[in-house]
Amino acid sequence: MTTIEITHGPPTSATAGPVAFLVTLRDGVEELVEGADAYQQEQSMTTFFRTDGRQTVDCWSVRMASFRTDHILAVRRLDPAPAATAA
Repeated sequence: MTTIEITHGPPTSATAGPVAFLVTLRDGVEELVEGADAYQQEQSMTTFFRTDGRQTVDCWSVRMASFRTDHILAVRRLDPAPAATAA
């Protein structure tokens, strides 16, 4: 059984751009879901959402991608790299 964690936060960093999730599937394929800032299990699927900074997934959230939960090995949140400072 796969444990799925709901992750919330703004979809963009104040300094560097959008958040993304790297999903590793059982067959070794890696899928990049850009612009999503939360995910949750919906029956047999795990769905990634853009919530525009809201603290919950609600009717205004946009579905970005869905994968069969039993095909997911790992989910990694990829925060943007810090912006370079001018010297």
